[in-house]
Formats: sequence, structure tokens, C-alpha cells
Amino acid sequence: MKQQHPEPESQEPHYILRLFVAGTTPNSLRAIQNVRHICEEQLAGRHELEVIDIYQNTGQLAPGQMVVAPTLVRQSPLPVRRVIGDLSNRSRVLAGLDIVPHPLQG
Repeated sequence: MKQQHPEPESQEPHYILRLFVAGTTPNSLRAIQNVRHICEEQLAGRHELEVIDIYQNTGQLAPGQMVVAPTLVRQSPLPVRRVIGDLSNRSRVLAGLDIVPHPLQG
């Protein structure tokens, strides 16, 4: 009788990201565009992205918490990681958030 081995877990991590922006400033708009593009290219089908305008959603911040905007926060997988800026340097964003790029489909 053959012994059955469980299939190796090939499930890729699912990323939960929050992007904090300050209104519709050029830096905020650039950050939104850059992170959406990164997510589409690198995290297709394995991410959730929430864009939070700190001017309109002060309830999303803990009392007394200071946020520099734009800031991208990786909530999951743990540990929480942050990247500050307009997110135009993709390699810095991927490294800063420790995101494993989606493998190329051949």
C-alpha cells in the first residue's frame, strides 16, 4: 500500500494593503497610480488595496497617531511594513514591503 503524502502548499500569500494619502495633492495622486499599477503587475488576484484619505477619514487613525502621506502599509501578511513617498521606485516598494513578485505564467 502506497503512503500518501500531502500536496506541498503552493498557495501564494494574500496581501492586504492600505494607502494613506492627503487629499488630491500631486504626490497623493501619483502614489495611488503607482501602487495600483504595482498591484496589477505583481499582485494580480492576490491583494486587497484600500485607499484612505486622511483628511476625510480621520476615524481610521488612532487618537494621536501621526501619519506622513502618502504611506503604503502592508497589513498582511505579518509583520506590518510601511513605505513612505509617491511609490514611484517599484523595486524600493517591493523590497520595502517584502512583496514576492507574482511568478510569470509561461
